[in-house]
Amino acid sequence: MRQVKRNDLLLVVDVQNDFFPGGALAVPKGDAILRPVNELGFRFQHCVQTQDWHPAGHTSFASRHAGKEPFETIELPYGEQILWPDHCVQGTHGAEFHPGLDIPGVETIVRKGYDPEIDSYSAFFENDHETPTGLDGYLRERGLGRIYAVGLAADFCVLYSVLDARRQGYEVAVVEDGVRGIDVDGSLGAAWRKMEEAGVVRLRSTDLRFESG
Repeated sequence: MRQVKRNDLLLVVDVQNDFFPGGALAVPKGDAILRPVNELGFRFQHCVQTQDWHPAGHTSFASRHAGKEPFETIELPYGEQILWPDHCVQGTHGAEFHPGLDIPGVETIVRKGYDPEIDSYSAFFENDHETPTGLDGYLRERGLGRIYAVGLAADFCVLYSVLDARRQGYEVAVVEDGVRGIDVDGSLGAAWRKMEEAGVVRLRSTDLRFESG
């Protein structure tokens, strides 16, 4: 068992309609995360959510690039970019949090991907790995030091978030039953390997024990 402390954080990544079955970029079996995520949301003292928040015509959308299809890869000024179906467009139903998500104690929401010319998977940095979202400063100001990550998708936004968290010096665990992956050309297996190499702990929600009182 692993003890969850009062100043530990539950980081809930992109639990939005477009990543669920029927959405524009559905993660297979993504709806299976709702129960464990909600249960954890009621137990953690601190919780932050992220929200993909793209303007229409975002550079990561295949529709922006003539002759390109979703899941093709191109080079952009900040590096390699997988092209996605249009998803999580600002103000649309797809960008809203899934109605089955029920976490009453969310303290802040980090919106990302709103710059039309750069994608942002991570909760900490845009995909240039330099432009911060402000989350690191927020956590340090509040004295929150250990992160438990859940959400979608394990091999993209969760992966980038936890790797950046490790680079910023945080202890990090991914709750396995609280994530699901897209698995583009083996990306899910590669993601778990990268997380392990970075020192990210992999566990299940049943492995956690909470302080009483």
